[in-house]
Amino acid sequence: MAGRIIFLLEEPSMKDLLTRLIPRTIPGMVEHENFLCIPHQGKTDLERSIPRKLKGWKEPGVRFIVVEDNDSRICTEIKNRLKSIALEAGHPSAVVRLVCQELESWYLGDLKALAEAFDREGLDTDAHRKRYADPDTWQKPSAEVERLIPGFQKRSGARLMGDRLGIHANFSVSFNVFISGMKRVASELGYSPT
Repeated sequence: MAGRIIFLLEEPSMKDLLTRLIPRTIPGMVEHENFLCIPHQGKTDLERSIPRKLKGWKEPGVRFIVVEDNDSRICTEIKNRLKSIALEAGHPSAVVRLVCQELESWYLGDLKALAEAFDREGLDTDAHRKRYADPDTWQKPSAEVERLIPGFQKRSGARLMGDRLGIHANFSVSFNVFISGMKRVASELGYSPT
């Protein structure tokens, strides 16, 4: 059996998204058996938890992927700090991925999926694609999604988007970097990503 991938996540909505997105990206991956998503209650909780979890995890062949929102901070500083924490905890192969700026930027990067998830045909237009061509630069993508989808809820929205986000057609660079990193780790463990 190949080792499991353990995702250490900043927030529950990322878990809601990934538990649906991962099996679509890496066929045969089953939650708990092949991967596990562990949500935290924000950045502070996540960053305090990383050393304990990495040091205490005794499962052979396990790989860790840490996912945190950028939230307009300096990416290199965040990534270097998280990589340093993982290194000190004895897991230099831990992968760190940042979401620029928030999870909702990944949604703005795939307007077709957003339109399908919320039954809003008017979202996937040339004008909107031009407006959100670089969704990672929006300072508050969650506010944009709430403007486009009145009544939008983070957790239920993440589940809907997890079923629909296109793996190969997202304008969000941070989404694409996350997907490629996850596929690389999966391949190293013997899984066959799409």
